[in-house]
Amino acid sequence: MISVVLVFIIIAVIAVFSVQNADPVAITFLFWSFEASLAIVIFLSVLSGVLIAVIMSLPGRFRRMSESRASRKAGNEGQGHE
Repeated sequence: MISVVLVFIIIAVIAVFSVQNADPVAITFLFWSFEASLAIVIFLSVLSGVLIAVIMSLPGRFRRMSESRASRKAGNEGQGHE
């Protein structure tokens, strides 16, 4: 529950910061060069960070899920039917 509240607080802070900094800024990346609202740049940066964090956490989640399944399966096989 605390993590959900923390996420909403972070989202609110980012939203307020983005609205207060809505001026257009020049973005240059490799061969790209364009202007965009700072709010959009902030939003896309945060979204990219969230996606990277989710992708990086997937192998650990899959490993825990498979270990959990294996331990449940081993626990069920160890019990004899009388």
